[in-house]
Amino acid sequence: MKKNLILLCFTAAILLSCNNKKESKDVKNDTITTEKPISKADSIVNRAIEAHGGKLYNDADYSFEFRGKKYRFQNGEATYTYSSEIQKGDSLIKDVMTSDKFERTINSELQSLSAADAGKYGESLNSVIYFATLPHKLQDASVNKKYVEETTIKGKKYDVIEVTFGQDGGGKDFDDQYQYWINKETHLMDYFAYNYQVNDGGVRFRAAFNTRVVADVTFQDYINYEAPVKTPLKDLPALYEQGKLKEASKILTENVVSNRK
Repeated sequence: MKKNLILLCFTAAILLSCNNKKESKDVKNDTITTEKPISKADSIVNRAIEAHGGKLYNDADYSFEFRGKKYRFQNGEATYTYSSEIQKGDSLIKDVMTSDKFERTINSELQSLSAADAGKYGESLNSVIYFATLPHKLQDASVNKKYVEETTIKGKKYDVIEVTFGQDGGGKDFDDQYQYWINKETHLMDYFAYNYQVNDGGVRFRAAFNTRVVADVTFQDYINYEAPVKTPLKDLPALYEQGKLKEASKILTENVVSNRK
């Protein structure tokens, strides 16, 4: 009788353990199946980033020239170093920016900068790298993405993505608005537009050209058009096709070189 009681208790313990494992497995499976799905906007942007270079951006090291300055960006898993240099007469001016500091040297001598000047120079350097590597930075946590619609520009179909920025991490111009036109066939970013609030505001529309691949990462130049202040971004493609936008400048990322061996 005592042996039977022990056997019964042992059997019950095994059954209880199996049930607990099953319940634990069910809970884990429930957690997986209830995971929040990726949004349509995120999915489109992720495909665009992949088409332009994808994971290669994570440890990219490239140099290029823009408006007489030499630029370089070096990306690591959790770090980055952006730099620029320009020769002005006898002075070699070099700016270096990382996630936690900005420094300027003139002929290798470190300069003492006010917070305002460091912020201004750093923002200028960051802006050039940001636009040269689009759409890579659209994965940043401060980026708010929204799917707008499907449209056609010059006979090609595009997904339209609207982007705004959170104040935390969005930079001093966090209240600017952007729209990106992603080619539905190639997934490349053929056009983008933005409005800005500083200096009485403005509206710009950029059309990509001279698209080329350097060490498996895509780089593009742009024709930069301007439109009257407060022109809705969604109206810009139609105005562009009608020839009603004024060319303001050309954005040329020249002599692109990969520094990876």
